[in-house]
Amino acid sequence: MVRPITRTRWATVGVWSALLLAGSPSVAQAQSAARGQTLFASRCTACHSLDANRVGPALQTVVGRKAGTAKDYDYSPALAGAGHRWNRALLLAWLTDPEKVVPGQRMGYRVEDAADREDLVAYLSAQGKGRGGSK
Repeated sequence: MVRPITRTRWATVGVWSALLLAGSPSVAQAQSAARGQTLFASRCTACHSLDANRVGPALQTVVGRKAGTAKDYDYSPALAGAGHRWNRALLLAWLTDPEKVVPGQRMGYRVEDAADREDLVAYLSAQGKGRGGSK
């Protein structure tokens, strides 16, 4: 016997659909990147911009870029010679403790909270993965 669809059944379907959608990686990543944008604006813009060098280098294309190669930025010798490409894992490590990643670098700031680091990296990843900016 086929039962008619009632409002209660539609509500149940809607709740389950919302839960499944909220748990999907793309929604979680978008939320993380949105929070990362807020964190970037409040914590990073004193020294960094997405598109211009300041005290620190421009970060729009940091993901995928070779370390120490942002155009027209005066890097420490340690970072200029680092040789790695920035990826999610390295950026998370960098934000945890820059000195452990590149001894002798000049960034004197850490992000203590792991969720904040994840969100900042999600935001930077969404900004332009390795487009230009490298030598």
